Amino acid sequence: MATKKTTTAKKAAQKTTTSKTAVAKKTSTKAPATKAPAKKAAVKKAPAKKAAVKKAPATKAPATKTSTVKKAAVKKAPVAKKQPLPFKVGDKVVYPHHGAATIVKREKIEFDGQKQDYYVLEIVTDQLIVRVPTANALERGVRPVISKNKARQVFQTLKAEPQEAGANWSRWYKLLTEKINSGDIFQVTEVVRDLDYAQKIKGISPALKRMLAKARLIITSELQFSLAISEEDAVKRLDRALPDVEVPVDAR
Repeated sequence: MATKKTTTAKKAAQKTTTSKTAVAKKTSTKAPATKAPAKKAAVKKAPAKKAAVKKAPATKAPATKTSTVKKAAVKKAPVAKKQPLPFKVGDKVVYPHHGAATIVKREKIEFDGQKQDYYVLEIVTDQLIVRVPTANALERGVRPVISKNKARQVFQTLKAEPQEAGANWSRWYKLLTEKINSGDIFQVTEVVRDLDYAQKIKGISPALKRMLAKARLIITSELQFSLAISEEDAVKRLDRALPDVEVPVDAR
């Protein structure tokens, strides 16, 4: 009987041990399940670092644009170049109100503490010397002498119908003055044509006679250079181009 009790006690002890072992195994198998979410959470945090890496280049972008702008500004600096001069020594030009001229030389003249380049113009009609800054010679009306084709158009303008003074004589005088000072050969030609006609028809004042003489000199001086003829030949061609006018009986 004692042996049976001992055997029964051993079996009970073995069952207890087996149950404890089973419980321990179950507990150990469940333990990793609790750790798994922790690992997944750690994995989820990794992309946050990647996002931080992506944002870094965005802060550098403006710096690259600024450097590009600076480089462009540096490249534009050497672009400024001196513009070529419109005329050279020896050219035949026309200066408003004075007529044709020859550029005899260039010289530097100091004005207000600064030195400037000037064209020295020798006027054909008045034997006058005029100095014009090279930088704004064109703005002051200096221009090349007309071509031979335009010289023929000048003669056609002289033959065209003249414009009379009308009732408003002072306005007409102002218009003639503006034309002769314009430097435009065709406007000066109109002054000669209209004043020549007025002189032949009813006479003109001493002031208009002086204006007519000045306009004739401006035209003939340019025709000399344009057609390569003498002053005498230029005057003859001018007179031939002006139409003959029949003086009314009342004006005699």
